[in-house]
Amino acid sequence: MLTINNLQKHYLNGKTALRGVNLEIGPGEIVGLFGENGAGKTTLMKSILNFLPYTGSITLDGEPITHRNISRLSFATCEHSFFPTLTAEGHREFYEAHFPNFRRQRFDALMEFFNLPRHRCIGSFSTGQQNQFEVILSVSQGAEYILMDEPFAGNDVFNREDFYKVLLGILDPNETILLSTHLIEEVEPIISRAVLLHEGTIIGDQTISQLEQHNLSLMQYVKQSYHYRSDRVGKALNLLIEKEE
Repeated sequence: MLTINNLQKHYLNGKTALRGVNLEIGPGEIVGLFGENGAGKTTLMKSILNFLPYTGSITLDGEPITHRNISRLSFATCEHSFFPTLTAEGHREFYEAHFPNFRRQRFDALMEFFNLPRHRCIGSFSTGQQNQFEVILSVSQGAEYILMDEPFAGNDVFNREDFYKVLLGILDPNETILLSTHLIEEVEPIISRAVLLHEGTIIGDQTISQLEQHNLSLMQYVKQSYHYRSDRVGKALNLLIEKEE
């Protein structure tokens, strides 16, 4: 169980990114993390990984996250965490040497699925290919908790749709995904739970089953939670027309 208690993050410039976040994520869940730009999604993930100082507590099965258990977590980030001058094969060798639970068969299958070259430096890949490779590393590391921060940026809709299906097919029952994305409607079929962040605070946390019981789609739930105003586009256009006249 990944447990977050009263997590707060304040930056030196005075900005508060997270405000008393409480969250529990259990084995086997696929959790969608949603929110506007600047809501705190990336900060939350980096805090879980101990990349940032914070106040509050984050534990994995009751233990703080340190070098002793960090290998139980992996991270796919659109900021990229690979070595740009190293080839895909070089990364495989590095990961196999440092992560005893590395999933070689999964790595090979996903490399073939995405049709990625094994002997070119990752820095020479297109943005979409780099993001694909980042995801491959995160799900092949052998981690139990896989954090993904906008992992599908730069990938076309067909690659994304196929990968969702592959992801569901390869995950073991105890593997857990925390997925931050703006592609709300696309990921609804694969997630089991939706967590909504707004200005560093959790404003919603519902399973997809709970939404179905209330005849709500994920997008409807998100719009309700954020008090989305459907008339704001029309008002903005009318204001622009009035100014032009």
